[in-house]
Amino acid sequence: MESRQSFYITTPIYYVNDVPHIGHVYTTLACDVLARFKRLDGFDVKFLTGTDEHGQKVEKAARATSLTPRVFTDNVSQNFHDLMGLMEFSNDDFIRTTEPRHMRSCQALWNELVSRDQIYLGYYAGWYSVRDEAFWNKDELTDGPGGTQLAPTGATVEWIEEPSYFFKLSNWQEELLKLYDHQQDFIVPKSRRNEVISFVRMGLTDLSVSRATCTWGVPVPGDTDHVMYVWLDALVNYITAVGYPETKSQTFARYWPANLQMVGKDILRFHTVYWPALLMAAGLDPPKRVFAHGWWTNQGQKISKSSHNSVDPVTLVKRYGLDPVRYFLLRDVPFGNDGDFSHHAMVKRINGELANELGNLAQRVLSLIRRDCAARVPEPGPRMASDEALLAEAYLLLEQVRLAMDKQAFHEALKSIWKVVRSSNGYVDRQAPWILRQTDPSRMATVLYVLAETLRHLALMMAPFVPRSAARLMDQLAVVAGARTFAAVGPAGALTPGTPLPRPQGIFPRFISS
Repeated sequence: MESRQSFYITTPIYYVNDVPHIGHVYTTLACDVLARFKRLDGFDVKFLTGTDEHGQKVEKAARATSLTPRVFTDNVSQNFHDLMGLMEFSNDDFIRTTEPRHMRSCQALWNELVSRDQIYLGYYAGWYSVRDEAFWNKDELTDGPGGTQLAPTGATVEWIEEPSYFFKLSNWQEELLKLYDHQQDFIVPKSRRNEVISFVRMGLTDLSVSRATCTWGVPVPGDTDHVMYVWLDALVNYITAVGYPETKSQTFARYWPANLQMVGKDILRFHTVYWPALLMAAGLDPPKRVFAHGWWTNQGQKISKSSHNSVDPVTLVKRYGLDPVRYFLLRDVPFGNDGDFSHHAMVKRINGELANELGNLAQRVLSLIRRDCAARVPEPGPRMASDEALLAEAYLLLEQVRLAMDKQAFHEALKSIWKVVRSSNGYVDRQAPWILRQTDPSRMATVLYVLAETLRHLALMMAPFVPRSAARLMDQLAVVAGARTFAAVGPAGALTPGTPLPRPQGIFPRFISS
């Protein structure tokens, strides 16, 4: 039996200095939808997420709550873990950087870099942002209030001088540029790629990779006065989860390099400059692709703890339902762009598209089948050109959605699906099966069969986006468990005439403001 093709997808690990917000949901949702899609398409998927629990920012946040860093991270990490359940994300692993497996992996990578003469002890003097856990060059800073200096993120920076270990990042400038040139889709969208290439071409300086003034982190092997720089620690999680340092293991060989690493645009540099350089310096392949998506804003302002404008995903799900929230986040804004959150826009999508278009289509078709076809899949007669045209649209949908998903164009995938939804609504209005019932029952049965078969394909394509609702629709079409994958797309998996169908129930109710 031929082995299935593997697909390894990762979210960034989320920093545990605050409770989850819609931005965390957005990144993980995109990965979840793609992971579900790939599983339905026959891939062996590994989907990783988790929490980043070391560094000065966590140490400071723990101190503010009078908790030890360990107790603090246990509490906050659990919030993120609970979010996975709330959103019904299908991650295969949830990693915490405080786990023993990760500590071993970090120290193994450090030792490998040392053995390859890629790390040396020096002295660091420069601008550092605790909030970003990042170093910034002087020419990247702007003047802030009260004589402060601000990073491009708006975070305050401070001048730091201390002993530090350095990674020889400057040695990898040309190799990075070769990577970007040979692997044209390593960084997407294209605008982000251009940004990274410009940064690297300006010249790279060696990267400080340890801290002597912070104790909450992975100890540097052989030097207990230092812990690893939190970003070095965090980035290693992606290979920890596939078994590093056991690079010859079946798991590592199967899943690394990662097919897709999804990140927010604010951490692009870490994932497309520092991370591939560290990997290549350790003799490992870089990931195949890094996608840096945009931010959700609230009234035009980036959602963040410091802005006090967070959108709580728990509240959203309680108010609108899980699947409508999942649908809205990937439908409303082209993935990669920034998007401004709006309750009005969400209600418009729920009522206009989910309820009125897809939900009403399913309810009409299934109710007619129950009333006029003895609650069984209709027995179709000869097909007309209009029938073949709609079925062709349904059968071709997988190819169109697959192309969109492979470039992380979730909005394009949903646009293709909705084209078929609207074609189906137009078809049912033109064919008027409620009239055919009186004039041509055989033709009515054909029309309703074509619609039911189209609904089956719509349910399959929607399953990665709205898994609960798609499953309910497939239940009402009596689609057996073994036919709920993309292998069943097309005539080979067609509905069997005469199959009993359950009483139809609404898939997407309208949202009515209280």
